[in-house]
Amino acid sequence: METPTTAPLQLKPEQVTTYSLVRCLGEGGMGSVYEAVQHGADGFTKRVAIKLIRSWVAERPEFLQNFVGEAKLVAQLVHTNIVQTYQFGRCNGAPFIAMEFIQGTDLLQLMHVHVANEIRVPGPLAVFIASRICRGLAYAHSKVDDLGRPLGIVHRDISPQNIMISRDGDVKITDFGMAKGLDLMLDGEGEVVMGKLRYMSPEQARGDRTDGRSDLFSVGVVLSEMLIGVNIFAAETSAEVQRRLMDPEIPDFDTLSPEMNPTLRGILRRALAKDPDERYQAASDMLVELERFIYSAGYGPTSETLADYVRDYLDSVTTPPATDANLSG
Repeated sequence: METPTTAPLQLKPEQVTTYSLVRCLGEGGMGSVYEAVQHGADGFTKRVAIKLIRSWVAERPEFLQNFVGEAKLVAQLVHTNIVQTYQFGRCNGAPFIAMEFIQGTDLLQLMHVHVANEIRVPGPLAVFIASRICRGLAYAHSKVDDLGRPLGIVHRDISPQNIMISRDGDVKITDFGMAKGLDLMLDGEGEVVMGKLRYMSPEQARGDRTDGRSDLFSVGVVLSEMLIGVNIFAAETSAEVQRRLMDPEIPDFDTLSPEMNPTLRGILRRALAKDPDERYQAASDMLVELERFIYSAGYGPTSETLADYVRDYLDSVTTPPATDANLSG
């Protein structure tokens, strides 16, 4: 018997969702991210993050396409280790993305505190953070669309600024603005080098085609920086950083950090291999190696362990002053 077709249910809210911007969380050359409060019917409120792009950026078709593409791409990524996207909207013609608000810090700020105090992120916690990054990447790299087509996602900007850590110990990848995936975004490879130089893979620094293994090289750079306290490709000029990356000489971790566990040094060397074929071939492979290392004794760090550590840091940091603004979406 033929099943009758049913027209999709259309919801027409009586009240338009509005957002009140509370404070700026971060600014870049192309836009800003704000803490905000979402307002709904009957006094409903929810804390969110709002990503706005600058007006001159919105007027350039290629940048606007990527911003819209980012919203569409990340809307498909529902995972505990990726910041969630709630809504794409426009205010006075300018587009914005409403996202999950993370009550916590980014990894860059956390690392700055350690450098300032001449200490390093505890090794087990550093490896745990890297394992959660790999967990999020494993999901993103293998994501398919509704038709079963691989999205081919490569983040291309894995760096401490784009790793959020919540007060509850959750590690989340954010900012897919430089990502590529299917036909949603302009990848620009071969035309322009995109991302943060000090965390790029050699192929990304050269402007060559990238795949998920490029992101794993970046994870290796982030992990090594947490463990030894310095970025292994840092230099006085961007040109010198790029030169070092295009034909990288990976430091001798045996000499640089003799106290580091030999197994961990091996994981770093493999993640940081110049040839992608010599790296981990999938984020899930690197995840297994990292978890095997930290839990080989039958116990190891957890989200709760990281939460306690991060809360101690956050309780010592002054909250930035608030600002007032609002959006309707």
